[in-house]
Order: sequence, then structure tokens, then C-alpha cells
Amino acid sequence: MPNSIVDPGSTNIAPLINHPVLWACAIGVFLVIILQSVIYYRAVKQAAPEANLTAAQVRGSVRTGAVAAIGPSLAVSLIALSLLPLFGTPAVLTRIGLVGSAAFDVAAAGIAAGTQGAQLGGHTYTQKIFALGFAAMTLGGLLWMLAALILTPVLSKGDAKLRKINPAVMTIVPAAALLGAFFTLALQETLKSPTHLITMLVSAAVMGVCLLVAKQLKRPWVREWGLGIAILVALAVAFVITDATSMA
Repeated sequence: MPNSIVDPGSTNIAPLINHPVLWACAIGVFLVIILQSVIYYRAVKQAAPEANLTAAQVRGSVRTGAVAAIGPSLAVSLIALSLLPLFGTPAVLTRIGLVGSAAFDVAAAGIAAGTQGAQLGGHTYTQKIFALGFAAMTLGGLLWMLAALILTPVLSKGDAKLRKINPAVMTIVPAAALLGAFFTLALQETLKSPTHLITMLVSAAVMGVCLLVAKQLKRPWVREWGLGIAILVALAVAFVITDATSMA
């Protein structure tokens, strides 16, 4: 790369964070994600008859997942916008779009910058600090992927053994684990402030109403859109409460 672009001590990070190499890497990552999605969808269609699933049920499940992803994606998009000045579009697309953990990325980059006596943003945020922060984020994400790659076969063997002993166990355990994880995350948020508590209660109530309407009126699409609707309503409520509090 030309010397005019790479200068470790320069605070002008714009040429580096938008370098064509980073753009090429980001595009490559998303192409892999698209390819994986196509492969998974084809695998689901092939396995559907063995699971007694109709083509309509498969399409409905995919549509439900796509709609349910809208709400969380909006939150991730807002976070991504706030990180663009620090890391640039290619890095944010790769990190947030792939891993989706802004808290981890910012913490990792901040720790890496701190080792050099610098901080994210400001006059100490040089090209060298950006490179260190980006490397820290990338290595952390790589370890997550390696852990999943290594542990998945091990856990699959345990799953097979448990199913031989009692098939009902592996029906209960995943459901219980998911409920426990979501309840833990939700309850942790409620302790932060009354606004967080009200927001969670509102989102739960809206989701409950959506499920009830879908069942009573036999409108499956309401259930499919339920999570997205609940998140949008909760965001609106949180905004109104925060705005009212700041004006009081």
C-alpha cells in the first residue's frame, strides 16, 4: 500500500479504514454468509419430509425467522451507525454483521488501545491504534468460531448418547436452556432503571397480545410479525419515557 495511506502515527484514519482490501474482505464475508444460507435452506427442504414438515410449514418458518430478525437488526444497525466514525464501514459490516456483539468489539478495541496509552477516538486514535483494535476484535471473533467448530462435534456426541437413554431429555433441555438464557438477559436489564423494567413489560405484553390474536383469529402472520412489533413498540415506549424524564 502507498506510504501516503499507511502512516502508523497519523490520526487521519479515513484512508485506512476505507481501504479497498477491507472492502474486499467484507464483501467476501457476506458472500460466504449468503452461500451458507442457501445451503442451509436446501438442507431444510430435503430433511422436511422426514420431520413431517410440509413445504408451507418450511416457508412459514423461514418467513418467521426473517421477520423476527428485523427488530434485532434495527438495534444492531443503530449501534453500527455509532461505530462508523471509529472503525469505518468495512470493519463495522464485518464485525457487527457477522458476530453482532458491539459490546465485545468496543471493549476489545478499547483494551487494545489502552495497552498503548491511547483511547478510541480523539487525538491519540492513530492508524496504529485502529489496527491494534481491529486485530483484537478479529482475534476474539475467531476464537468464538473455533470454539463452536471444536465443541459442536463433542456436544453432538453427548446429544446422541442422551437421546439413546431418554429421547425426552433432549426435548426439554434445549427449551429450558433457551428460556433460562432469555430470562436471565431480560431480568438483568430490568435492574438498570425503571425505564428498562417498563420497556420489558410492555414488550412482553405486546408479544402476548400478538400470540393471542394469531390464535383467536387464526392469523399466523401476526405471530410471525410478533417479535418485530413488540420490539418496535418497546423502542417507542422507551423513547417516550426517556424524553419525558429528560424534560421533567
